[in-house]
Amino acid sequence: MSYQVLARKWRPRSFAEVTGQEHVLKALSNALDSGRIHHAYLFTGTRGVGKTTLGRIVARALNCESGVSSTPCGECSSCREIDEGRFPDLIEVDAASRTKVDETRELLDNVQYAPTRGRFKVYLIDEVHMFSNHSFNALLKTLEEPPPHVKFLLATTDPKKLPVTILSRCLQFNLTRMTVDQLSSHIAGILDAEQIDYEAEALSLLARAAGGSVRDALSLVDQAIAYAGGKLAAPAMIDMLGVVGSEKLIAIIENVVNGNALAMIQHAREFAERSPDYDAVFGELLSLLRRIAVWQAIREQPGELSEEDAIVKLSSAMSPEDCQLLYQLALIGRRDLNLAPDPEIGFEMALLRMLAFQPQESGQSVARIAPATSAPNVESPNGSSMPAPAASKTAAAPPTISNERAPTTAQREKIEEPPPISDSDIAAHQGDAQGAIPEDLAGRWPEVIDALNLIGLTREFARNSAVSKCQGDHITLLVQPQFEKLAAKKNIAALRAALSRSWNLELKLEVELAQDNALSTPSDLDRAAAAEKQKQAEQAIDNDSNIQAIRDAFGATIEEVSAQ
Repeated sequence: MSYQVLARKWRPRSFAEVTGQEHVLKALSNALDSGRIHHAYLFTGTRGVGKTTLGRIVARALNCESGVSSTPCGECSSCREIDEGRFPDLIEVDAASRTKVDETRELLDNVQYAPTRGRFKVYLIDEVHMFSNHSFNALLKTLEEPPPHVKFLLATTDPKKLPVTILSRCLQFNLTRMTVDQLSSHIAGILDAEQIDYEAEALSLLARAAGGSVRDALSLVDQAIAYAGGKLAAPAMIDMLGVVGSEKLIAIIENVVNGNALAMIQHAREFAERSPDYDAVFGELLSLLRRIAVWQAIREQPGELSEEDAIVKLSSAMSPEDCQLLYQLALIGRRDLNLAPDPEIGFEMALLRMLAFQPQESGQSVARIAPATSAPNVESPNGSSMPAPAASKTAAAPPTISNERAPTTAQREKIEEPPPISDSDIAAHQGDAQGAIPEDLAGRWPEVIDALNLIGLTREFARNSAVSKCQGDHITLLVQPQFEKLAAKKNIAALRAALSRSWNLELKLEVELAQDNALSTPSDLDRAAAAEKQKQAEQAIDNDSNIQAIRDAFGATIEEVSAQ
């Protein structure tokens, strides 16, 4: 028996076997089970997501001998003939090969006749956007007043090319691309059934290369089985697909963060040996930077769990601003790739641009990450081998980032919220000397907050508040309306508990909204101090004799925002 490709062998034959597309399956199932069946359905979406497959399943559901329902039996003659493509009342049409109006009219002339075998005559028209305008007009007349025994199932990858008169007469369902996780899980189930060994990372590589298409994914699996000749391992998939492994890109980002140009270029030139698609390499680089940015923002790892440790390290080694800068530079490098003399040169220059625009370390420096692999020896101009230099003189011994994962959301909330002071806490200190609230609490509020070592949202709440009244053990704080959300109950309780423990008192803390913006909060004071320093820096630059000489000689102007 001849071999049947996986895309055909594992083509879904019922709604239960379809991967994803729950929003479409639910609507179709309800329509079939309730008998509220429209005369025309339009399935849109990219290639290989299941448009014609869903059309065939709907045709089976409409003509199953056991009755119309969302669960056709699959055993009757009608179901079997539809599966085998020989059911006379299922007319499958490729619109790309029937663009002439005469062919369309000939096709639609038979619409008026009753079905031969089935309950309904079903027209499944693929790539319907390829019809000519005259063909659309011929189809429109039939869609306006279709016979009760006819159903139209239209499929297209480009619905924008369909006339609005056609769209308005169809129920449209947009089939979405499959995610990498969905495709990986689908491929894993098929390989388990086929009794073929695989690595999870290999499936992720195949799923990413498929671009959200189930059919493309299974075609790549067929190719991978033939290429590997056994177990589907990640190195073999990297060679077959001509992609760059994520560990290489992670090493490049590490070297960019560390300022190690030599090791970065050496890794980049290793890519050239594989002759990769540099547009795809940029895509993988952008995907990696996106995962770093998401981790920095919400401590959630999108994508492969196998890369989580590296993502955590990189997110700790750069600031969110630096990550966004690298992402933007990678976007520009990808956009300008076709302008470079050679794609390899374009990729190298994009990396060097990332290195050149790395901010210099200042008082608020960013931690450097320890490279995963040491830089290879590089041959000197005279032919001798010399070791790779350190990242830079200022970062000769970069601190190693801990392998410990960042805390989860629940853990951070637990850390940020000290438990409120309880009666037992007060009883434990009854013998201690009674504390006292500092005099002039309103004026000393910034230093009081700093002494508490608050963190997270509790700290932000305290820094954006000001003392309104202090009478005995009762303190009233004011916050501006734009910071009202910071004055949540948990933040108020955490601040009250921290103050009570600091002064050994049972305090009462009340929060009110300020009626105007005339507040002087610690954050306001910091902003005012920063503005004053900025003003002094601008004045120092403006009064500098060398800068004045440059302005006089070249007509230069100073961008005030560049003064730091």
